[in-house]
Amino acid sequence: MAKYLVIVESPAKSKTITKFLGKNYKVQASIGHVRDLPKSKMGIDMENDFDPQYITIRGKGSVIKELKSAAKKVDKVFLATDPDREGEAIAWHLANILGIDIDEKCRVTFHEITKDAIKEAVKNPRAINMDLVDAQQGRRILDRLVGYSISPLLWRKIRKGLSAGRVQSVATKLICDREKLIDAFIPEEYWTIDAELKKAKHRKKIVSTLHSYNGKKLEIKNEKEVNDILKEIKDYPFVVSDIKTRGKSRTAPLPFTTSSLQQEAANKLGFSTKKTMSVAQQLYEGVDIKKNGTVGLITYMRTDSTRISDEARNHGIAYIEENYGQEYLGVKKKAKKESKNAQDAHEAVRPTVIHFKPEEIESSLNKDQFKLYKLIWERFMSSLMSNAKFETKTVSFDLNAYEFRLSGTTMVFDGFLKVYTYASTKDTELPELEVGEELELKEILPLQHFTQPPGRYTEASLVKEMEEKGIGRPSTYAPTISTIISRGYVEREKKALKPTELGNLINDIMENYFNNIVDVSFTADLEHKLDNVEDSNYHWKELIREFYGPFKALLDHAEGDIEKVDLVEETDIECDKCGNMMVIKYGRFGKFLACSNYPECKNTKAILKEIGVKCPKCEVGEVVERKTKKFRTFYGCSEFPDCNFMSWNKPTNQKCPECGEILYEKRTKKMHSLICDNCDYKKELSED
Repeated sequence: MAKYLVIVESPAKSKTITKFLGKNYKVQASIGHVRDLPKSKMGIDMENDFDPQYITIRGKGSVIKELKSAAKKVDKVFLATDPDREGEAIAWHLANILGIDIDEKCRVTFHEITKDAIKEAVKNPRAINMDLVDAQQGRRILDRLVGYSISPLLWRKIRKGLSAGRVQSVATKLICDREKLIDAFIPEEYWTIDAELKKAKHRKKIVSTLHSYNGKKLEIKNEKEVNDILKEIKDYPFVVSDIKTRGKSRTAPLPFTTSSLQQEAANKLGFSTKKTMSVAQQLYEGVDIKKNGTVGLITYMRTDSTRISDEARNHGIAYIEENYGQEYLGVKKKAKKESKNAQDAHEAVRPTVIHFKPEEIESSLNKDQFKLYKLIWERFMSSLMSNAKFETKTVSFDLNAYEFRLSGTTMVFDGFLKVYTYASTKDTELPELEVGEELELKEILPLQHFTQPPGRYTEASLVKEMEEKGIGRPSTYAPTISTIISRGYVEREKKALKPTELGNLINDIMENYFNNIVDVSFTADLEHKLDNVEDSNYHWKELIREFYGPFKALLDHAEGDIEKVDLVEETDIECDKCGNMMVIKYGRFGKFLACSNYPECKNTKAILKEIGVKCPKCEVGEVVERKTKKFRTFYGCSEFPDCNFMSWNKPTNQKCPECGEILYEKRTKKMHSLICDNCDYKKELSED
């Protein structure tokens, strides 16, 4: 019979750890939290200094019963939940339920699920860290006060199902503010002048660009200025006046934090933040590797530190020396915190077993696991490698004080790029040229441009912005983005995040009545104070007291001042079931048509966005844009269900030159083209 009980959070982790500990240990899972605030009410005793009223989570009764039964049969219980605030709070709740003294050394933590790490952790248990627990309680109570106070107000004034949150509302505001900048943007005209040149016996096209006049950077604002310049240079030959060569290096990247992992996985793999964290969790908790059993392949994935252990560094260095050579070893880089708010409790996200090269264990991983593991493995290895070295060459042509420039870059040593295949590189090698050499002018190319508005946030750039501004923590980035999308406040348009009408409406209310809640600096300051609670410099109830007084005043003002918003719009469309007029209502997925005779008639219809193309299948209906439940865009027929035409690619009015069928516009991460579904015809399109 086992002498010790080890409680972890997930069954997957339990399965992995069981293989590392002997027969004296029994490992069971709590399956996440076992106690929390009630869902049906605020659950905070306002009259008794904000005491939380925790209850057993619905459905967890059987889990708790099993844990209590197992605990009675062993000499000691170890609480091995995740090594962060949330994990510490779960351990504290478990200790309360199982009657374990919080001063008892029962808490074990590890940042990687490997045999050595688990055995070392069990040998060195500690008491529960109440500062970490209090920081989690402070965050939970703050979020509950905001969410459970403002959300019912929105229900009463607008409609049921809406919500506000301390972090989600700030994220929504960032996206709404960016959209306002885009809408207010006024494009400005500017021009560039390129010269297409030819060197004798050299086949490749050479393009040089006008750079400066009398040594000063040139800005060309209109076509008249272009024509004036062309007159001044028309009689001058393109003779090489100067060649400058200099060395340049590209610094090896630091290993991943949660934020940088989410950004790189979004940019390079096309993963959402939610998907990245889900797959990373699988890699952390353990995957069955052929001939090796279940192995936790990466360290804990919620971290904002780039620090790595000496042991991991030494293993990595040995691997580089053996497989790539001494010249690929980098200078030891000091780990830096990714932001002023970073907590250095954990290592960076890195592989736990260096010699598990991604390609060698690919058959043991599913497609997504392999992609993410490869990204993490390559990033960690490259962080220990030398910088990549390049030679840049700038060739100048002097035409009546107008300087045209031609630049090229050649890699002279690949360094970390030998391993990090996700880094983008582009060699632009120039032909051999000499000062005084004349090149033939093939064509002068004046090009008109217009300045572009700032781009919408993607999930990657929003995570980066939230991290830089101190909004939320590594564990909150993914769920925050998922929440604002699922609530219908934000929608994905290709990869970009765009506010919906509902999102703008909610944001306006939050800005007008709860400005502090959506203020970036105020939110960042709260995060800083929660960190101080963790560091024993602040009591969590003092933080709540300071927050709640001003917040309650805002809440009372909003309750009396906000007028009820009617989201119903009248139309002249007749209901095809009862003959009454349809009205426009707003639901989770945006606007829709509903019968004005509701609830007697419950007829509803989607408001369809036509794209100006007849259905290629029935040739009667119009092709309309639709959304899946996960907000992915597809195209269907307006006559559905009579016509079931559907396509992920956008139909066009163009015909295939080879077979005469309709062409579709297809966009992928690397391609934008017109394709034919009936034959192999394909035409690449520019992004314009």
